[in-house]
Amino acid sequence: MLARHVDSGKIPGLVALVSRGDETHVEALGTMRHDGGPPMRRDTIFRTASTSKPLGIAPAMVLLDECRLRLDDPVDPWLPELADRQVLKRVDGPLDETVPARRPITVRDVLTCTFGLGMDLTAMNTPIMGAVFELGLTGHGGPLPDPDEWMRRLGTLPLMHQPGERWQYHIGSDLVGVLVARVTGRSYESFLRERVLDPLGMADTGFHVPADRIDRLPPSYVPDPQTGAFTVWDEAAGGRYCAPPAFQAGGGGVVSTVDDYHVYFRMLLNRGTHGSERILSRPAVELMTTNRLTPEQESVRSALARNSVHVSFGQGQQGGWGFGMAVRTYRGDYAPLGQFGWDGGTGTSAYADPNTGLTGILLTQVGLSVPAPAQLIHDFWTTLYQAVED
Repeated sequence: MLARHVDSGKIPGLVALVSRGDETHVEALGTMRHDGGPPMRRDTIFRTASTSKPLGIAPAMVLLDECRLRLDDPVDPWLPELADRQVLKRVDGPLDETVPARRPITVRDVLTCTFGLGMDLTAMNTPIMGAVFELGLTGHGGPLPDPDEWMRRLGTLPLMHQPGERWQYHIGSDLVGVLVARVTGRSYESFLRERVLDPLGMADTGFHVPADRIDRLPPSYVPDPQTGAFTVWDEAAGGRYCAPPAFQAGGGGVVSTVDDYHVYFRMLLNRGTHGSERILSRPAVELMTTNRLTPEQESVRSALARNSVHVSFGQGQQGGWGFGMAVRTYRGDYAPLGQFGWDGGTGTSAYADPNTGLTGILLTQVGLSVPAPAQLIHDFWTTLYQAVED
């Protein structure tokens, strides 16, 4: 099935991993570039985009374990830019028509992406979403500014919804990194590396690719939506990921390999342990990987996924959301309830399933501007679940 997608010419290359118990199988197919070049290898490094989110939440869980954060503490002491918020009277209304927030934003609101601001595909032509893009808060128009400047810009906007009221995508995931950095007094990446990446041996995971490994990073393509022609979004040498970024974006800035991401998801399946070492407590992992949304919030999220099929090409219909990742709360395709993980707009997917013990990771360099990578991801999971006989 994977070879069929590569042979179509729409996917230049891919690396896929599936594991269950002590068995792991990896396929590396195709080439690094759409016009040929070196072959894909097991150690090829990929831009994971939003597949960063399940990993990016881990440092915050460490701080919860150590009681340096509490879920229902207001974030004002660390994120004063978000104190005393105003909230839009209507999501599609003018930015100056607001009411005061009913309560402060809490740590829980940030970790569940319900703090009041985020990407909303149903409100793309509204003044607030225009302001979000104009201020460069999502990284879609270019690199993000440094964290303090990002927070300053964020603090100039009213919230779209009252704190804790509604799940909204993406911005909360990047906000987690700023919160971690300010609580610890260190860079987000240094804390992530010390407490998660290094103990797990994830040496190829970070926010940029060192010069001695840049040849393992393929270009990232965003094909033309009309013609399907390959357009380079980011080259390896001299590109976005060849030097440390100003903003370490846990919501979409991580580069990694299939083996590194496999170790992380296996740790989650092992309820926080890696070998003899504990990375996260069992309750922390359970919080991350079970649904944290109310029935009302979940219904809005599910409706958003079903109604944005023209944008997502059918991806993202899982139902629930934990901390940093989707959690399946209804059986919408071959994957069972309880599966957790997330996909990325650069053509990446990583999920683990506590019911079957299955972990799957699929990495490509083709962005979701066309249906091909989404269809590949769908077929990958359909094929994986057919292989489970018990």
